[in-house]
Amino acid sequence: MTMALLSVIKDVCATVGVTIPSSVFSNITGNRTMQEMLSLANEMAQRIAYDNRDWTALKRTNTIVGDGVSTAFDLPADYQRMLLTSNVWRSTSTQSPMRFIPDTDEWLNRRADEVTDTAAWGEWTMLGGQIHIWPVLEVDQSAYFAYLHRNCIALASGGFGDVFMADGDRPVLNERVLKLGMIWQWKAQKGAPYAEDMGTYGDALTYAMGHDAPAPIIIGRRPISANARYAYPFEAPTGYVTLASTSSSAERQSRPRRRRSWRRSPSPRQPAALSRTKTKASCSPAAPWSWTIGSRP
Repeated sequence: MTMALLSVIKDVCATVGVTIPSSVFSNITGNRTMQEMLSLANEMAQRIAYDNRDWTALKRTNTIVGDGVSTAFDLPADYQRMLLTSNVWRSTSTQSPMRFIPDTDEWLNRRADEVTDTAAWGEWTMLGGQIHIWPVLEVDQSAYFAYLHRNCIALASGGFGDVFMADGDRPVLNERVLKLGMIWQWKAQKGAPYAEDMGTYGDALTYAMGHDAPAPIIIGRRPISANARYAYPFEAPTGYVTLASTSSSAERQSRPRRRRSWRRSPSPRQPAALSRTKTKASCSPAAPWSWTIGSRP
């Protein structure tokens, strides 16, 4: 469970050398220091939530239901932005997402020219705080997408919001990152040295981001994560392996078999020394490639 706002600000005050408060919001109108602390806490919580990555705790999905007429739809009330890799999908085209048209002039031009080259999967754009979809979603059709929501604060009174409203409110994300971010930013605003504190904050933020998207889980040789891929479909032969193009069967049969060979070492210190190069036969498990196994040169 994350720390409440009051606990975070107490730690920050103790570090930067200001009076530790018993409350943030009581008599805040006459307390300039707590006003600054609250403003900084809101700014840093939003900066961490919105500007660094697509945090899994802040991801949401939205479904748009067609009515056969509308092409513009309101965004969710808690919408902050699209995910960095978001697509919009139609229920009628589950294999290919809709095409995003980022330029408004291009969108208008394509609608005026009645371009239909993407009618099978559709197009979408953002305009006027709404998402626009073409072609029209029929009554039995829908579109869906993932987005990052803005409510990065768990309110003590219940529900979520994007700013702190009480001493007991808690950040949705890592409170230690929030505390370290407030420390370096406070020092920077007051003209105190802050480079080391900023580096500590950066390390903590990077660590939190890394753990927010864990690596694929592999059991044995069979992946259970969509992010994992086979390096080769079957066990590779042991030994030194190189990959070479496979020639025709007749060409392979006409080649002489390579045998053991002996050669004198070029070393002037050991003129009589002999070195040996050993090569095994080639095998071709699958066209158009073959594995050639031999000793390292």
